[in-house]
Amino acid sequence: MNNDTTSPRPKPARVTGVAHLFAAAGYSVGGIRRLWQETAFRHIVTALPVCGVLLYVVGANLVDYCVLLILFSCLVAVEALNTAIECIVDHLAPQWEEFARDAKDLGSLATMCLLFANGVFLGAVVLRSYALT
Repeated sequence: MNNDTTSPRPKPARVTGVAHLFAAAGYSVGGIRRLWQETAFRHIVTALPVCGVLLYVVGANLVDYCVLLILFSCLVAVEALNTAIECIVDHLAPQWEEFARDAKDLGSLATMCLLFANGVFLGAVVLRSYALT
């Protein structure tokens, strides 16, 4: 017999129509609140304005700023998915398991690939600005 005094919470009712848009926005805000607990996400949020200033200093154009925002948005999305994977894995495997290590390593790799893409882009913009002078 289960000695747990808490009963499972019932599944919330499905939300449709316009109410779904508001509910989805609320879920996204909840995701940002959860992601804010991750140091990596706070580093990303700190890096964005720093990179924006770097682009300003080297005389970047509007397209460069748009690409920066797209790449950073992708980075945030991948970091969110990586965090979701870690949450699920930690729940499924409280002890060390090889599949858990692999899942976390693969999520980390995805994040690193986007960090690399951001770095390559910023490097290309900086190099272009020096090539023009």
